[in-house]
Amino acid sequence: QVQLVESGGGLVQAGGSLRLSCAASGRTFSTCAMGWFRQAPGKEREFVAAISRSGRNTAYADSVKGRFTISRDNAKNTVYLQMNSLKPEDTAVYYCAAARAYDDRWYKEYDYWGQGTQVTVSS
Repeated sequence: QVQLVESGGGLVQAGGSLRLSCAASGRTFSTCAMGWFRQAPGKEREFVAAISRSGRNTAYADSVKGRFTISRDNAKNTVYLQMNSLKPEDTAVYYCAAARAYDDRWYKEYDYWGQGTQVTVSS
């Protein structure tokens, strides 16, 4: 089992920045690929970014590419999502997810989920 706790959400003006954190406990963090997803009101949950267990391989949704950066610190059991140049359409609940990883690639399917943190971007 992996427990995930997100933090760092809040209200920010368009063009601003936020950094989300996700602290993991339980299963050895370095054996997990990690991802960030988001869900806006009335919409389905969507993929935002992913990172391999070493941190060497990453992937991003086209909508956030160039603005968001995913990273991880295996010594701190934490994954981050740095969000810059935020837009009102980035408003959503952001979820951290973990996948049991058998190789050093980013994953599309996840086994464990956090409770989410709200990000609101005002225009």
